[in-house]
Amino acid sequence: MENYTYNSYTLQLEGLIVSQESTYPVFLFVFFSYLFIIVTNVGITVLVFNEKNLHQPMYLLFCNLPLNDVLGNSNMVPRLLLDMLRPPSERIISYYECVVQAFVSHMFGTASHTVLMIMAFDRYLAICNPLRYASIMTNKMVIKLTVSAWGVALVMVGILLGLTIRLNRCTTMIQNPYCDNASLFKLSCEDVFINNIYGLAYTVVLLTSSIGCMVLTYINIAVVCLMSNNKSLNSKALKTCSTHLFAYLIMLLSGTVVIILHRFPQYSDYRKLTVILFHIVPGSLNPIIYGLQSKEIQKFFFKFMSNKAFPLS
Repeated sequence: MENYTYNSYTLQLEGLIVSQESTYPVFLFVFFSYLFIIVTNVGITVLVFNEKNLHQPMYLLFCNLPLNDVLGNSNMVPRLLLDMLRPPSERIISYYECVVQAFVSHMFGTASHTVLMIMAFDRYLAICNPLRYASIMTNKMVIKLTVSAWGVALVMVGILLGLTIRLNRCTTMIQNPYCDNASLFKLSCEDVFINNIYGLAYTVVLLTSSIGCMVLTYINIAVVCLMSNNKSLNSKALKTCSTHLFAYLIMLLSGTVVIILHRFPQYSDYRKLTVILFHIVPGSLNPIIYGLQSKEIQKFFFKFMSNKAFPLS
């Protein structure tokens, strides 16, 4: 048995543990949540790219969020739904598939922070330096910011998973609804001190940078608004910033709960539920928040729907 489990390339997922009576209600909730995420996020992305009037830095940078939500949820939810309908003994996943799932999962979490940080930079320029906004936020700058957001996430997550895949494995049970870095290195019987140190540094650097960026951005914006007598500017600033800040706080809160519960094994059932909500909740709310707050998106959405419902002959 030891020869089989040592560095085995076949792993078993614990999956989401729910009572037999709750299986189908939970399945339907997760399924329709995923369907809503895909339809709304893909729809709003297509809308922004199809409408030339929406080809503005704010909307182009925002498109990174729905793309991230679609990738993150598509990586986790379909597999979770299938495993919910399988008996525990059949929840099998290959080691390579598990590594890929863990990589995409951490890319989703990290990119959520980096994308919202570049969006904060855009809001800062638009409100605090409006005269230079057009000259700074060119298409080239939008591309640079987007590449930076994904590039930083790629490097950080690449090192995180690189430190884990070097370890030998002596068990095969992934004690989580899906694969992530912590679940993978817990399979090892080797010393994971370096993994824990880098994981802690990774979390501290990401959260410190993210929170620091938001605090500095909104302090500067608040100062500009308080010193300005332009009610129109203040109203516009409040509207665009409240949308961005609300999206950030939802992501930060759900992610922080997951990180905290990872440190308390006795609350593992709550942690497994929160990691799923970390994917579903921001992905469901982001398109609603931006869709309801943005008059431009609303206008083009209703125009698109009216053209589909009453096409010109």
